[in-house]
Amino acid sequence: MNQEYIERLKKIETELNRWLPENAVNWLGTDNPQFSKLEKVFPGLEKNANLPIDPLFAPLTDILSRGGKRWRPLLMMLVCETLGGGDTALPLTPIVEFSHNASLIHDDIEDDSDERRGKPAIHHLYGVDTAINSGSFFYFLSLCCIDSYYGDDKASIYKLWGDHMRKLHLGQSMDIFWHREISFVPSIEDYYTMCGMKTGCLASLAAELGAFTAGAADSMKKFGKAAMKLGIGFQILDDVKNLTDNIPGKKHGDDIVEGKKSLPVLLYMHKYPKMRERIFYGFYQAKENGYHAPEVQELINILTESGVLNEAEEKAQSLIKEAKDVLNAPLLNGLIDLIS
Repeated sequence: MNQEYIERLKKIETELNRWLPENAVNWLGTDNPQFSKLEKVFPGLEKNANLPIDPLFAPLTDILSRGGKRWRPLLMMLVCETLGGGDTALPLTPIVEFSHNASLIHDDIEDDSDERRGKPAIHHLYGVDTAINSGSFFYFLSLCCIDSYYGDDKASIYKLWGDHMRKLHLGQSMDIFWHREISFVPSIEDYYTMCGMKTGCLASLAAELGAFTAGAADSMKKFGKAAMKLGIGFQILDDVKNLTDNIPGKKHGDDIVEGKKSLPVLLYMHKYPKMRERIFYGFYQAKENGYHAPEVQELINILTESGVLNEAEEKAQSLIKEAKDVLNAPLLNGLIDLIS
């Protein structure tokens, strides 16, 4: 990885850790060395209160410690730099990274996923109740960096975050409905709409915040739309990799088990409508019998031999190229090459 990116990622990690206790332990009042940090997160609480913070923070520090590309906060910083804002976006990077990880915790519960980033999913380790609560808290924790931001127009940042979070959850709602209703076949355009909200929204938020903090409000929408295309392209590549290679931290073919209407699946069903029942049956068997069901590999073989995986990958690369044409700066293009 480019040394310039490594240095920026170190700054991002430092910023994320500003809002997390170094060790998830019970808060025992003013004697706790973490008191001053926690007081920023929970202002106005009684200072001698004995508050159990371990169940709240442990899942968050866990999922963050597993890694992740951090490309969204990095995108925010690079857009800001490209538009002449220097490091002014850095204090706001937790908005996108905390919100992203919150969505992963909830997404794994909704999909009943087994793994995330090479370890058991958070809800399997800490329980569904704790995972839901901590995931929700992660969204709200991201807002602390807005409260402490030195810029004057915090209201615009709050509105920007709220607009994108509502779209993210609408996209997730579409995805959930599609895989719960096995026989429902959305259009290809519906897929791009869903993916643009569920996956593209945080990339768009990152780019728009980068432009905003650089004082380039007139560039926000242009950069946001380009970043959304980047997010969609990134998701399509993830869809393809799920069916061709083992994605680090995920099981091969878990999109089949979860009944995901990914782009390769939709391309196939729209090209070969007479084969839809076979796809539905395969989804049903995979859902009932898990990863070892022979239908999982059978569906992967069908999709591979039909050529839709190549078609989906070509679409992803086309979207990424469109994004690069707008995000046309050496640092930004280098980031896009890195994540794609």
